[in-house]
Amino acid sequence: MISATELRKGTKILVRDEPHIVLDFQHNKMGRGGALVRAKLKNLITGSTFEENFRSGEKFANPQLERRDMQYLYEQDGLYQFMDQQSYDQVALNKDTLEDVLGYLKEQEIYQMLYFKERPIGVTAPLFMNLKVQDTPPGVKGDTAQGGGNKPATLETGLVVHVPLFINEGDIIKVDTRDASYIERI
Repeated sequence: MISATELRKGTKILVRDEPHIVLDFQHNKMGRGGALVRAKLKNLITGSTFEENFRSGEKFANPQLERRDMQYLYEQDGLYQFMDQQSYDQVALNKDTLEDVLGYLKEQEIYQMLYFKERPIGVTAPLFMNLKVQDTPPGVKGDTAQGGGNKPATLETGLVVHVPLFINEGDIIKVDTRDASYIERI
């Protein structure tokens, strides 16, 4: 059990039988009476965010979330197929569940899938991914005054990132999946 006074950013708790993550919190001590904890929560199933006040004595259950390594196989009829690396069971997810990682889905790549009560509720891409540049305009010397310009590049997954001028079609680049930023050419 987690007390309301122990809430911190990133803490996962069970509220109204659904898993939530604490996005922000404030501990308020009033002159008379008990303290209140005002928390901004995000529902891990629906993705909705809201603020709520809790008394300092309230307790929350741990949501018992489980992470599993899943390999992305293919997309067919709007369903994205993943395979569990331990049991080799296949799971099909729709586009709504994958909206955060849609631009990083690459066949045969391993992703972390979050489960709640044996039901997949979210997918996390690896921190860094190596992706091939499919389309980018040619970089011309003299495009910038200082020589540090950027240009858009469409990657093999359909994601568009800004890359330096020396990147060409066919190059493989390392991308940070947290903010879709270019790291280096491989």
